[in-house]
Amino acid sequence: MKSVSSVVPTSLKPNPAWAKLPLFDRTGWKRMAFGELAESTGERAEPKDAQEEIYVGLEHLDPHCLHIRRWGKGSDVIGGKLRFRKGDIIFGKRRAYQRKLAVAEFGGICSAHAMVIRARPDKVLPEFLPFLMMSDRFMNRAVEISVGSLSPTINWTTLKLETFDLPPLDQQRRIAEILWAVDEVVTKTFVAAENVNTVVEAELNKFLYQSSRWRVADCRELLAEGPRNGFSPPASPNSGRVPTLSISAIRGGKVVPTGSLKYADVQDDAVNQFRLRRNDILVVRGNGNRLLCGRAGIVEDFPDGCFYPDLLIRLRFRDDALLSEFAVMQWNERICHTRLLKKAKSSNGISKINGQDIQSHQLVAPPIKEQSEFLRQMAEKNSIAFGFDRAANDAEKLQSTLVNILFQ
Repeated sequence: MKSVSSVVPTSLKPNPAWAKLPLFDRTGWKRMAFGELAESTGERAEPKDAQEEIYVGLEHLDPHCLHIRRWGKGSDVIGGKLRFRKGDIIFGKRRAYQRKLAVAEFGGICSAHAMVIRARPDKVLPEFLPFLMMSDRFMNRAVEISVGSLSPTINWTTLKLETFDLPPLDQQRRIAEILWAVDEVVTKTFVAAENVNTVVEAELNKFLYQSSRWRVADCRELLAEGPRNGFSPPASPNSGRVPTLSISAIRGGKVVPTGSLKYADVQDDAVNQFRLRRNDILVVRGNGNRLLCGRAGIVEDFPDGCFYPDLLIRLRFRDDALLSEFAVMQWNERICHTRLLKKAKSSNGISKINGQDIQSHQLVAPPIKEQSEFLRQMAEKNSIAFGFDRAANDAEKLQSTLVNILFQ
C-alpha cells in the first residue's frame, strides 16, 4: 500500500512578514538539549489488541525519505510495539546509519526498534523538527552515540542530552515552508515515475507471461560467468583515490554513481577483477529494506577505475541469451523479483541473497530479436520514468544541501 496524498503540512500558516525574516541569519538561534525540544513518547501497544491497525516496521521506511510509502497490519507481527499518532516522527534507532526517519500521516503501531518522537511545540514547530533530524549534524551524532556492534542502537537517555542549535519559531516556520515545498516536488516526481513504471511493467508482464512460447531457464544457463560478489576494503582514515559505489547507486533499474560514490585507498591489482564495465548488471545482495534486496541496475556511465562493493553482486549474461537492458527490466519486474525474494535469508534485520540463489533464479529468455524489439517499443516510456526518477533525486539533493547548510 502507498500514500500518494499531498504531503505539505496544512498546519503551516505563512507569516505575512516572512520576506523580512533572514533565512540563514543565526543571530537569534539558541542551543538546547534534544530532550528540551522533543520527547520520546514510549507508548506501548500489543499487536493482539491492534490486529486491524496499520503497522510500520523499519523495513517499511526508506532512507532519506520523510514519508511512509508502505506498511503492514498489526495481525502480521508479534511482540510489543510502540503506538504513534498522526504528526509523530518514527525514527529508526537501530542502525541509525541507515537514516530511516518518517513523519506519520496517520496513526498506528510501529517497531520497537524505532523511537516515536514528538515535538514540544513551544520550542520547535512539528513541521520543522523532521528537517533538523534529517541533517548530517543530527544523524552523525546519532551514529556516534549508538551502542552495540552487530545492531548498534540509540538510547533515548543519551540522545536527549545531545545539543542542537535552534532558530526562533518565526524563522522555523519560513524554513519549514521552503523545505516542505522542495519535498512536495520530490514526492510528485516520485509518484509520476511510479505511474509510468506501472504502465511499463504491465506491458512487460504481458510480454513475459501471457505467452507460453518463450524459453524459461535458470540463470546459470544464461550467464557468461558466475555471479561475483564485490569487494569492500577496510575503512581508511584518508579519503582514498579509487572510486567505489554504495548500494544506493542502484536506482530505477540503473547504476547511478552521482551522489553514491566513496573513495578507497587500495592497490589496482586488488580491485581489477571488480572494476565496472558498460552493461554490467549489479544486484543488491543485502539490505535492511527487504524490498530493495535483489534489486538490479545496469551500468551505463561510471568514473574511470570504479569498482563495486561486497553488498552488490555482478552479473554478465551471454550475448546470445539475454540483452542486459532486457535482463534488468525482467529482474526488477514484480513477479520475478518476488520469486527471488523468497530465497532471501534474514539475519540481524538484513535480508540477503547469494550467488547460489541467483544461479537457480529463473528468467524468461525470448529470442534476442524479440527482446530488442520490445526494448525499442519501451524506450520512450523508460526514458520518461528515469527522467522523473532523476528529477526526484536532484530535488532530494537540493533538500539535503539546504538542510545541511542550516544545521552545519
